[in-house]
Amino acid sequence: MNKITETLLRIVSEYDGDFKGAFNIREDGLCAGRQSTDNIKIESKKDKPGLEIHIKPGTKGEKVFIPACVTRGNIDDLVYNDFFVGEGADVTIIAGCGVHSDDEEEARHNGIHRFFLEKGAHVLYTEKHVGTGAGTGAKRIDPVTEVNLAEDASLEMDTVQIRGVDSTVRKTTGTLAARAKLVVRERIMTDGYETAQTDFDVTLAGEDSGADLVSRSVARGHSHQIFNSCIRGENRCTGHSECDAILADEGTVSAAPALEASHVDAELIHEAAIGKIAGEQILKLRTLGLTEEEAEERIISGFLK
Repeated sequence: MNKITETLLRIVSEYDGDFKGAFNIREDGLCAGRQSTDNIKIESKKDKPGLEIHIKPGTKGEKVFIPACVTRGNIDDLVYNDFFVGEGADVTIIAGCGVHSDDEEEARHNGIHRFFLEKGAHVLYTEKHVGTGAGTGAKRIDPVTEVNLAEDASLEMDTVQIRGVDSTVRKTTGTLAARAKLVVRERIMTDGYETAQTDFDVTLAGEDSGADLVSRSVARGHSHQIFNSCIRGENRCTGHSECDAILADEGTVSAAPALEASHVDAELIHEAAIGKIAGEQILKLRTLGLTEEEAEERIISGFLK
């Protein structure tokens, strides 16, 4: 594992020189370290690059780390990871990604993650994305997440991208059985000429299933963001989609939330709000001794928490 990988790991995961629990470290398309536990088995796929992670039924309180790092330009890393979570398990999966380039070549990581949660399973899935390096080569991260939740299963996704990624397209799809729950919290900040696109498409197929999708973002510089979401209610269910965006400088945001209901008892709602930081917020913080720039940073930091 090289020094750039170690630096990226400290940013995007809970790495402090070691991982406690099951882990797989991916560096420039190759495995740089792996460990399974009695309850969590990590194996390489046999037909394509990537992993199969099997979590035994009833596993509680364990963590799985699967960070991926690209440390130089001229690498286009593609990985397929499948998570099979047994009945009644309750675990945390940490899947950060960092891309680094100090030259003119593009550095890209594309992770395709599929989740299969059995009855009553619960997963907290966290994902931090960052781009670093002084090179002019584009830094790209394009994650794809497919969610399949059995009865009474639940998945909480907490995703963050706050700097350095020139281009990202983030796609999340899901199908939920009876009483299954999906909660997504997304936070994105773009700057310069960076672009970010988010696509959510979730089907609430089972009775009393539910989805809550919330995206908060800040578009600075000349960056551009697109937010698309569609919640499909096919049974008695509840669905909520929300996009809150702050514009700064010349940044632009497009939001297109959509709802599709095909059952009389589907309760779906969407919200979207785009605007600049309120002047009175800046003024209030300036009266406390902050400069305008410091006040803006304080507001943005609180907004993206």
